[in-house]
Amino acid sequence: MTTSDSAVDSELLWFESLSRGQGPLPRLFCFPFAGGSADVYRSWQRWFSREIDLCLVHLPGRGKRMREPSFTQIVPLVNAIADRISYKTQVPYALFGHSMGAMIGFELTRELARRNISGPRHLFVSGRRAPQLPRTEPATFHLSHDEFIAEVKRLNGTPKEVFEDPELMELIIHPLRADFELVETYQYYPGSPLSCPITAYGGLQDQYVSLEDCQGWQEQTTAGCRTRMFSGDHFYIRNAGPEFVDAFRNDALRALSASLVQ
Repeated sequence: MTTSDSAVDSELLWFESLSRGQGPLPRLFCFPFAGGSADVYRSWQRWFSREIDLCLVHLPGRGKRMREPSFTQIVPLVNAIADRISYKTQVPYALFGHSMGAMIGFELTRELARRNISGPRHLFVSGRRAPQLPRTEPATFHLSHDEFIAEVKRLNGTPKEVFEDPELMELIIHPLRADFELVETYQYYPGSPLSCPITAYGGLQDQYVSLEDCQGWQEQTTAGCRTRMFSGDHFYIRNAGPEFVDAFRNDALRALSASLVQ
């Protein structure tokens, strides 16, 4: 196997394009939240028909990559994605991430700029306070098993059926704890603002991320930032209502409209 073949095989592990449209389409990369997989976005492709290629970003430690060790620090993870994503950025693209995924998308955009790789047309962040705002919650990734499970339950992001299945819990507990460590040890370092616009989404009933937290993203770009709030808690995207679906679809199409294939 050549070096080029190996790189392509590696890229196939990380990125899954869902569009069945013909020709090169603008691409929307989707990053998962802590403890989740990008499969949560799989049904979103139908919102875009053949207009945009929804590309799932599969991180190690979950889904079909369950047997691989999870990352516990943001910098090595972002570097790993940046090393491979150039194969998928030969078309105009945007990034979307919820909670942990928003943090990954933001730091990836910064890393691509440092490498002089063509960056996204737009960064969509959801359920995540602006990175320069200090973390207010105590760390939990190091808690005992029972304490950690109690914290996960409190966040209300994991279906209750998971907690009732000991074998399933055994499968997800280690990558889940790794994700929490990645999020809770994240350190923001000031840098140049992004050159792409940002849209920040949030849940009106989110106890962890407020409207003001979302509005703070405006400090991270010179190209404008818009904030949109929707009914629901921190995981409002799990059962996305028509209000969010319509808004996000229109926002994504507008962000990539100049490059849509006619």
